[in-house]
Order: sequence, then structure tokens, then C-alpha cells
Amino acid sequence: MQAGPGWTAARDAQVRRLRREGARWAEIGAALGVSPDVARERGRRLGAESPPAPASPPADDPHRPPLPPGDPRSWGLLTAETSLAGLPWPGWT
Repeated sequence: MQAGPGWTAARDAQVRRLRREGARWAEIGAALGVSPDVARERGRRLGAESPPAPASPPADDPHRPPLPPGDPRSWGLLTAETSLAGLPWPGWT
């Protein structure tokens, strides 16, 4: 039977630090010379969590008035990846 990875306070701190920095378990395992599963299990036992996900942008207010014609928010969405992308709204004449 193979000996365990020899967890020390320094290696535990490294697991916590790498996970806090957003490293994947495969990267942590490679840095410690263990499999991703071993690193994941040790991280679980230590309570090493991944950093919080970036906050989503706030939702548009459903009670706001309609956007005016040619508003950059709607015009940009409508023209993205078309021949009009990046051009200003021509307006109605």
C-alpha cells in the first residue's frame, strides 16, 4: 500500500491559498504532486472553497420607461455582428 501524501500545515496552507486564488483541483494536485481527487478531498476536509463567482450586473428595472429610438443599449444589441456593428443609429428622416 502506498503512503499518504504527508499533509503538513504548509501543504494545507498551499491548498487553501491556491483554491482562494481560483486554481482548479488539477492544478493544485499538480503543484502538490498528488491526483486532483486527492487534492479535492483534502480541500473539502479543510473547507477550502473556491472564490465567490463574480457578481452579475444588476437587472434592468422592469418599470423603467421604454428606451428611445437608437439608444446605444438596444442599437448595439440589434446590430452586433452585422454590417451595421459600430455605426451610429441613422435615425428617421
